[in-house]
This record gives sequence, structure tokens and C-alpha cells, in this order.
Amino acid sequence: MAEAQKTEPLLAILTRQPVIPVVAVASAKEAVSLARALAAGGLPAIEITLRTPAALDAIRAVAAEVPEAIAGAGTILNPAQFAAAAEAGSRFIVSPGTTTSVIEAASDSDVPLLPGAASASELMRALESGYELLKFFPAEQAGGAAFLKSIAPVFPAIRFCPTGGISTKNVGDYLALPNVVCVGGSWVAPKDALSAGDFETVTRLAREAAALKAR
Repeated sequence: MAEAQKTEPLLAILTRQPVIPVVAVASAKEAVSLARALAAGGLPAIEITLRTPAALDAIRAVAAEVPEAIAGAGTILNPAQFAAAAEAGSRFIVSPGTTTSVIEAASDSDVPLLPGAASASELMRALESGYELLKFFPAEQAGGAAFLKSIAPVFPAIRFCPTGGISTKNVGDYLALPNVVCVGGSWVAPKDALSAGDFETVTRLAREAAALKAR
């Protein structure tokens, strides 16, 4: 049933870079500059979280003005947010959990969904819905790389994009796992650099992250 997830287009995005930047932006203008800086460093796919009032406008602006970027939406909690994110131009949509209503919204859309899971029961529900690519969130707080390693024999079909608490100190632990496709991380877009308009630092951090290798 993996086709329910639109696995191929989602996998094409997740496998093109080892780190998906997860960002909260203050304005559409900031998002455009940030997306350009990240893409220049080799991280074209970017998850813009719906944690700020500017998020949807930011996704719309990146989709329209930064053709080299792949704008995605994160922190999608319900069908209304899914629809709004898709309308804004999101190429992929990320949810922290897996609910029937969000799965149903995704089934009616061409935009692929990466839903979240952090327990065996949630993984089983995702499989029943035809989902084999999942966000593991919050990664560090939910058991980290050790958890993903321990469940691999039980859920051999599932592959993950862990997000939450991942940094340069532990990213290698995750990328070394066969069931990890990529990770989500915010360290490539530090708040102090964004506040200062220092997008050269963002590009440098993105280039370093892009050089990491998933197993």
C-alpha cells in the first residue's frame, strides 16, 4: 500500500540531501533570502514550519521567487492547514504526528505527506494507512538513534527522517542507520545569523551539512 503515500516523489526530495532544514521565519522576505542561501549551499529542500504568522506567505514567496528551492511546509496539524500549505505552493508537507484526518487530506492531494510517529503503535497505524516514510519526532526526546536501531528488525519497511534535538554532535549517529533516509535540523539556519542577515554563514553551514552522507 506504499503508493498511498506518494512515496516516489517524497523519496526523491528526501534522498537528494542528508539534512532537511527546519525553519521558522519572521517574514516572506527573510524566507526568500534564507532559501537562496540554503540552496546555494546544497540544501534546496526546506521545511518552513507553520509556527509563525508569516509561514504561508513565506512558502508562497519561496515557491514563486526561488526556483532552485523546494519549499515544504511543517507543523501541519489538521486538514485546513494541509490545504492552506498546498495552496501556498508546498512541494511536500510534514506533520509531527499521524491522524486519520490529515492522512485523508493527503489522499485527496498531489502533495506528498511525511507524517510523524514516535511509538510502535503509531508506526503500525502508519503502515496500515500505506505509509512507510515517516518523520521520527521528537527524535532525541523519544529515544534517539538507539530507538531507531532497536525497531529496525520489527519494522523493516519503514524509513525515517528524524527531527528534534539533532545537531552536528549527533547527526552522524542517525545518518549511519540503514533505516534513516535523512534528518531534519535547524542548526543550518541559526537564529542569530538570521537576525543579523548573515546568510553567508547559512550557506557555509548548509555546505557542511550537504557534505554529510547517509548510509
